[in-house]
Formats: sequence, C-alpha cells, structure tokens
Amino acid sequence: MSQEQTAAAGASAPTATDDTDATARKMQVLEFELGGETYCVDIDYVSEIVDRGSLTAVPNAPEFVEGVMDLRGRTTSIVNPKTLLNVEDTGEASRIVIFDASKFKDDAAVGWLVDEVDQVVRVSMDDVEDPPMERGEFIEGIVRREEGLVVWISPTSTTSN
Repeated sequence: MSQEQTAAAGASAPTATDDTDATARKMQVLEFELGGETYCVDIDYVSEIVDRGSLTAVPNAPEFVEGVMDLRGRTTSIVNPKTLLNVEDTGEASRIVIFDASKFKDDAAVGWLVDEVDQVVRVSMDDVEDPPMERGEFIEGIVRREEGLVVWISPTSTTSN
C-alpha cells in the first residue's frame, strides 16, 4: 500500500469520526457562584475576569445595574445577575465576569458581579437538560454533574433588558 493510500485509509478510520463527534458534543463553560448556588455561562462569551473595584452609580438605571466602571478606557456596565434571577443576595460579590462586547447586538461592554469564580469545565451536551419548570428567558438549561446541578445562563438574555 502506498503512503497516500495508508494516509487516506487512516483519515477515514471510524476513530477519527468518533473523536470529532465527541468534541462537537462538548462545550466549555465558566462556573461561578451566586448566593451559594453554582451557575455557568458559555466560555465563548467571556472576555476576562477582574476583581471588583469601585463602581459609579448611574441615576435612573434599571435595578439590576449596579453601576459602571472604567475598564481599559471603556465604560463598562456592571450588572447584578442576582437581581435578574431572583437569587438570595448572600455574601459579597468579589469578582466581575466581563463579557466579549462583540457577542451583544449593541456591542455593549457588560460585566456580571459574581460571588466567586470556580472553574472552566467541559460539559457534555448529553448532560444538559431543559429546566423542570417553564423555561425562563435567562436559563439555557440545567447541567447534571456528580457534585450536583448547575444552572446554565445566557448572558445575552440577561443584559438585553
């Protein structure tokens, strides 16, 4: 068998397709804490994570907007997802998850106040279920893990109000 035939045979082997299918069925998410519960967002939306600094209050802003901050020369709106999701406000929000502005319709610079950032993990789409109640506009699904359930949130839904 020639080298070209060997390469072609290897390229069409079922294991290559299986690996591709397995990869396509997994996504990376950023897990974080809000009020003692674990939530996550698709990592593709996340630009960076920063420590909470001082925020400037904005008069007449919606209740869920904690304020704005200057982040590398750009005014960034800081949203409290606890207010949007009706999560009990326990503990101090110590971190801000900054989202990629290009992912939003209006190119908005937005960040979420979170209690703590846990980790980035791969999630199999087979482990993502629809919420057991009527699907809220913010909730993408529920991730079932050995450690418990994780609520998957859409950042574009929470910031478009």
